[in-house]
Amino acid sequence: MRMTSRLIGGLVAATLLTQLTACGTLFFPDRRGQIEGKIDPVVAALDAIGILFYVIPGLIAFGVDFATGAIYLPEGQNAQVSPEKLKEAIGADGQVDKAHLKAIIERETGHSLPLDDPRLLQRSGNLQQLAAYGLHPAA
Repeated sequence: MRMTSRLIGGLVAATLLTQLTACGTLFFPDRRGQIEGKIDPVVAALDAIGILFYVIPGLIAFGVDFATGAIYLPEGQNAQVSPEKLKEAIGADGQVDKAHLKAIIERETGHSLPLDDPRLLQRSGNLQQLAAYGLHPAA
């Protein structure tokens, strides 16, 4: 009886280990089979978190995601928008046009963000924060 419970426990542990090691393969199974593309920062970050907990499973996660192609973004998608394109959303008065910003983000990334949601918190920055990112105020 004791041997069978150890065997079942070992099988369950091995199954969970193999299932939890490749985040991109689990979260985005439709991306499997890609050969190249832009790396999805979300999947790369999740795989990197695996390295923080245990080195070997984290490296296996990267290996599996690269081997299956699940770490790459689908063709034609971006995970970021260049600052030059975002400048289009800033009006002459220096205020951000939320509708224009939403259209730019949707066009560039393919994702629709709820920028008109009343629960959205908008924070104003200062010049020191811009300088920390290497940005210069243009408005």
